[in-house]
Amino acid sequence: MRILVVEDERILCDGIAEDLELEKYTADRCYDGEDAYERLSVEHYDLVILDLNLPGMDGLELLRRIRTERPELRVLILSARAQMRDKVLGLDLGADDYLTKPFALEELEARVRTLLRREFVQRDTKIQVGELILGSTAREISARGRILTLTPREFAILEHLMLSQGRWLSQEAFLDYIWETDANPFTNAIRMHISALRKKLREALGYDPIRTKVGQGYRLEMEEHP
Repeated sequence: MRILVVEDERILCDGIAEDLELEKYTADRCYDGEDAYERLSVEHYDLVILDLNLPGMDGLELLRRIRTERPELRVLILSARAQMRDKVLGLDLGADDYLTKPFALEELEARVRTLLRREFVQRDTKIQVGELILGSTAREISARGRILTLTPREFAILEHLMLSQGRWLSQEAFLDYIWETDANPFTNAIRMHISALRKKLREALGYDPIRTKVGQGYRLEMEEHP
């Protein structure tokens, strides 16, 4: 996955790019809006991390051009503009996420993973985990050939579990993937939706593939059938 970091504070830009490279992404750097626009015109990227206060071309103008010319490109705004009206403007112009400075690198990494997972789902038509098949184009999940009737959040939870096969997912990870990032991490909503999802999976598969581990969270463990 290729990421373009557009940030005029060179130390910050370089630090973000180096951190992403440690996470096994390919990260390029731009310190100027015009330079970023020219690079986006000739090279392919999966995600742009975009500051708003840029020399050459303002970040919001760059975002407008991206949405006109590359509507599929994911954009994460990274800005010191923390007012709600700035966030609303950025999201209304087509940003996929908005993170305010100062920020923790761990949170940035989580936001990046979430956005790129969504890009992956949009690109691929089918993802199979055991007897579960996710049709990303039709936005449906089948179990043993039968389409599951899921609520939007049940679908998102199962999608996240399938895309993260083999990894434990915390309640906070689900909140970040499905709900707004400032959602209450102590809510019972995740447990309630997973309880309902488990019932539907038991009916379709004959067993519950969602495992729970205290301190770790949830993951899928599919049974093998001959």
